Amino acid sequence: MERVTIDDLAARLGLSRASVSYALNGRPGVAEQTRMRVLALASELGWQPSVSARSLSRSRADAFGMVLIRRPEDLGAEPYYMALMSGIESALSDAGTSLMIRFVTDADSEAGVYRRWTAERRVDGVILTDLRLEDPRPALLEKLSLPYLVHSGALTERGWHFDNDAEALILVDHLAGLGHTRIAHISGPTDLVHEVERRQAVQQGADRHHMSAVTVEGGYSLDRAHDLTAELIGVPDAPTAFIYSSDLMAIGGQAALQQAGRDDVSVVSWDDSMLCRAARPGITALQRDPYQAGLRTATQLLEAVRRPGDAAVRPVVPHPSQLVVRDSSRRLP
Repeated sequence: MERVTIDDLAARLGLSRASVSYALNGRPGVAEQTRMRVLALASELGWQPSVSARSLSRSRADAFGMVLIRRPEDLGAEPYYMALMSGIESALSDAGTSLMIRFVTDADSEAGVYRRWTAERRVDGVILTDLRLEDPRPALLEKLSLPYLVHSGALTERGWHFDNDAEALILVDHLAGLGHTRIAHISGPTDLVHEVERRQAVQQGADRHHMSAVTVEGGYSLDRAHDLTAELIGVPDAPTAFIYSSDLMAIGGQAALQQAGRDDVSVVSWDDSMLCRAARPGITALQRDPYQAGLRTATQLLEAVRRPGDAAVRPVVPHPSQLVVRDSSRRLP
């Protein structure tokens, strides 16, 4: 069934297009009896306003955008991102705003999407994730005059951030309290600002407790974390505890330990999720509430778009993360 248009209503009623438009939008210039005729027919035929026309008239697209450098099929395997997206969608849905997601393979393609969205007026603002070292995206978005906020593990003036120093200390203090003196940190990509901060914070926490610490990059990959863990437990003076920068990597690392029969080695994850809860043994993890992070980030961007210059640069600081202790972290004999 074709969509009913204002022209269709005008033809059926024998009115001008302008009169029908005025009646539908509650504007003066038409008699009340005429307005009632227009509204009655619009309801009967199921007329709906054109989203693109309405957005153009208000100079807003009623949509926000996110561009992710990853494969679409990989997103479902990342509980953190799924919860984050749910929070964003919840805030935007309540505001009648859509979320446009694009998956790209590299940074140049990502920049191209932002330029195209701006030229076509497709979005009112964007949410950035995974802030990188010397990241060119904020400068590009400033140049395009496209409002944005950052969801990042690193401190930023534009959006949500986590306290990596405090979180690292929670994890390291927990392991130190269990008697561990040799730990390993399997990190995410080393070009991400929050991963750089995590590496430094873990080392500082280890130094504070006179522990030895080694950090290697696992790329948020289950398989990579599995292989790295298998390698590290085979070296002299091997770590007795592992900190993983994601729940997925913690699952891979714990599998490697189980395959090697090493139930004496502790595992903790920087992110909690259903994966950590369902694992056997359950994995000790930080509850960081990505749903709430997405909700508050999207809410602030909505305010920034509605009131330009007022809310755009206020950082959002979350409640402190909480450690959920499960059976994967054990006291040394």
